[in-house]
Amino acid sequence: MKTKIILPLLFVAAALTQSCVSNKKYAELQSNYNALQTKQTELKQSYDLTQRELEGSRSRVKSLEEQIESEKANRAALQDALNKCLAGNNQGNVNIAKLADQINASDRYIKELIAAKSKSDSLNMVLTNNLTRSLSQAEMKDVDVQVLKGVVYISLSDKMLYKSGSYEISDQAGETLSKISKIIKDYSDYDVLIEGNTDNVPIKQTNIRNNWDLSALRASSVVQSLQNTYGVDPKRLTAGGRGEYNPVADNSTEDGRSKNRRTQIIITPKLDQFMDLIGKPVQK
Repeated sequence: MKTKIILPLLFVAAALTQSCVSNKKYAELQSNYNALQTKQTELKQSYDLTQRELEGSRSRVKSLEEQIESEKANRAALQDALNKCLAGNNQGNVNIAKLADQINASDRYIKELIAAKSKSDSLNMVLTNNLTRSLSQAEMKDVDVQVLKGVVYISLSDKMLYKSGSYEISDQAGETLSKISKIIKDYSDYDVLIEGNTDNVPIKQTNIRNNWDLSALRASSVVQSLQNTYGVDPKRLTAGGRGEYNPVADNSTEDGRSKNRRTQIIITPKLDQFMDLIGKPVQK
């Protein structure tokens, strides 16, 4: 009798053991699947970021190449004028020595543009790569980094930076601003403009008159945070607000308004360096 009772119990135990093994294996497979999904998402984000950086580099390179071609055409015109003067042995109103000086100046300028193109590409790509590598996957949802014509644009969402309906910096923004400030301090030859932007919904607070005020106050909050909390030299910082007048999306949708409510940290070479990058007139 005991044997008849024990045998069914053994079968039940074996079945339960088999079920546990199957569940454990399933959980392991599910975990592996989730890990692969996460990896795929990270690779997709990395690919998208690389594509944006590539597009920015192409735009910057195209701008400098156009300047180089323009200056080469200018040099060719100067050389042609000089050749005509020499062939006619008639200076008239044209000073041959001055033309020669202009040609030499044009040659130097072309070399400067080529050097600037190379320097601009390398510095900004290193800066951008260092920043994006330091940001977590979660942070990248609220941070967009682009390089356009020699300038680095870091766009931060308002929901990450500020307390709701306020210009006060939120607690969760600290880690991201800390990473950005480190990059800013590493590139000490660059100036930094903090630019606030809003959607077109009127602000309803007694101490803030309109979206101009809100955008400027938010930019000022970021500037003061970079200075007071993270030690960025205030001489390098500028705060500005553009209100609702620089939208990047349609304000008729919530998604569009969310994209327009942003703060941009714009990192540029100092003015004298920037003039070297964008071009300067040849002395006449």
